[in-house]
Amino acid sequence: MTTDPILDAKKAALRIEARRTRKALQVQHPEAEWMIAGRADELLHSVSLGPGVAALYKALGAEIDPRPLGEALMRKGWRLALPAVIDLEGPLEFRAWAPRDTLAHDLAGLPAPLDSAPPVAPSLILVPLLAFDRRGHRLGQGGGFYDRTFEALRRSPRPPPFVGLAYEGQELDTIPHGPHDQPLDGILTEAGYTAARKDI
Repeated sequence: MTTDPILDAKKAALRIEARRTRKALQVQHPEAEWMIAGRADELLHSVSLGPGVAALYKALGAEIDPRPLGEALMRKGWRLALPAVIDLEGPLEFRAWAPRDTLAHDLAGLPAPLDSAPPVAPSLILVPLLAFDRRGHRLGQGGGFYDRTFEALRRSPRPPPFVGLAYEGQELDTIPHGPHDQPLDGILTEAGYTAARKDI
């Protein structure tokens, strides 16, 4: 994959500011994760899904913790999964997971289900982010794991919706992006669900 040094520099500078903003929002809005969990019905209605497998993520730093939302989905009959890095240059693998399951470091050193956990095909993928815009562009940590995963899954006949979890205050007018950056289908914040707009 070719890289654009100017785009990479823009993203790197934006990440510094976005991390500061997200940390401040975490302090200002400790209730946001539970408000997001309270919007589980709104999310499912918006993406037109019944019970299936929801892929969460293990929150790091000031990321929105998806566990309250995951617990709300479990009460509605959903099963949960977490991603695991099995190839540093490839897409993520999703493995079955329940809140009390043991985690271990994956190939990238991130917490993930054990190798013995069965792989699953998610019906819905929830994604962490540093910032987002209304077109669904997402500023991530820069590893490219979710972009490669989205690109691979979007080739399937029925790709799952990719929904970012964020504080409302993480929205920016525009996120710098290149041809390999995969947009989200929508964003769920404490203020509600917003579908990515393709007309702007």
